[in-house]
Amino acid sequence: MEEYALLLFGVIFVLILSGYPVALVLGGVSTLFGLFFLGLDFFLLLPSRMMGVVSNYVLLAVPLFVFMGVALEKSGLAQRLLENMASLFGKTSGGLAISTLLVGTLLAASTGIVGATVITMGLISLPAMMQNNYDVKIATGTILSAGTLGQIIPPSIVLVLLGSQMNISVGDLFAGAIIPSVLLVTGYIIYILCRIKFTPRAMPPVLKENAENNRVKDLITSLFAPLMLIVLVLGTIFTGVASPTEAAGIGALGALVLAGFRGKLNKGMLQKVVHETAHVTSMVFFILLGATTFALVFRGMGGDRYLTELVVSNISSPALFLFIVMIVLFIAGFFIDFIEIIFIFVPVIAPVMVAYDFNMVWVAVLLALNLQTSFLTPPFGFALFYLRGVAPDSISTRQMYAGVIPFLIIQLIVLAIVAFCPGLILM
Repeated sequence: MEEYALLLFGVIFVLILSGYPVALVLGGVSTLFGLFFLGLDFFLLLPSRMMGVVSNYVLLAVPLFVFMGVALEKSGLAQRLLENMASLFGKTSGGLAISTLLVGTLLAASTGIVGATVITMGLISLPAMMQNNYDVKIATGTILSAGTLGQIIPPSIVLVLLGSQMNISVGDLFAGAIIPSVLLVTGYIIYILCRIKFTPRAMPPVLKENAENNRVKDLITSLFAPLMLIVLVLGTIFTGVASPTEAAGIGALGALVLAGFRGKLNKGMLQKVVHETAHVTSMVFFILLGATTFALVFRGMGGDRYLTELVVSNISSPALFLFIVMIVLFIAGFFIDFIEIIFIFVPVIAPVMVAYDFNMVWVAVLLALNLQTSFLTPPFGFALFYLRGVAPDSISTRQMYAGVIPFLIIQLIVLAIVAFCPGLILM
């Protein structure tokens, strides 16, 4: 029966790639296997597992962080911040690109959702870059690289879900992801500065007639509020004042306050925020309930024990196993979303990781970086599809692929640094 547990995993993976709804595949196929191999009485355990999921205090942070990000997006803070930064720094070559990267980083930290960040920056930044004769490859590459930072920059929904599935502290994950996030943003900025030096015509200055002093004041006011909110959320977590869920509640309330100060808080805006939050949250938890059924049946059939023994007896090197896992998840990231990967793959590989005595915080950060890299990689990266959906027809898909390659190389370098220097995130 243990061998059939691996067949269960294979069938589910194939059906998901075929386009069937993930939650239904996870729950339905697992139920059929469970009824055939374990019997009906085995499913008496399922209701308590389901209630454990929906009452999980850590997972309550997911809708709150989503609410915070959507509220900041709908309030127009990102657009105002980009306009002010572009006016202030745009007089120098590459100023608009640097502004886009910095605003994208802030937006990634506030939303934590790749699709929302890429689409927002594509609608705000891309037209401005094209109007100012920016090289298409640099423009699209900057937006895509900044947009995927939401996978790793705290407070990241990816890290919250990984922490829940791997039974590790979300606060420790947030702290561990800080240095990799700084390395990525620094690497991107260094690349843009190098391109400015050697090919300044690719990123010409943006001429603005507005008074710089006024723009400095506008920049400070537009930057200060969202930045202080993010610092408040992360600061309360790192200092132990609040749990990630409590901090997420602070962030959600703070986002509404900021929207109110900008005069954007009204019934229509609130309806949009609540609707989008409910949509994302219901999708996450629907998949999670299906994944709970899968995990229960997989373990009930002895799949976790069988896989652990199989791997440990045939792969003597823990590093080799980790490398194989990273390659498999990297490829899986081309075809299925990070939520599905976390709920399908992580419960299967986590027991093996524990058997090899890996530090799970380090592994979780590696997985988050790996998924971020996958989302950025041509030809199947999800971020590329998001930007393709809002980019004008004059920008070819090939140009987008070429533009993202330098940033992808930086991503792989940072991934290698974290892999070979785990002390960077375990300090």
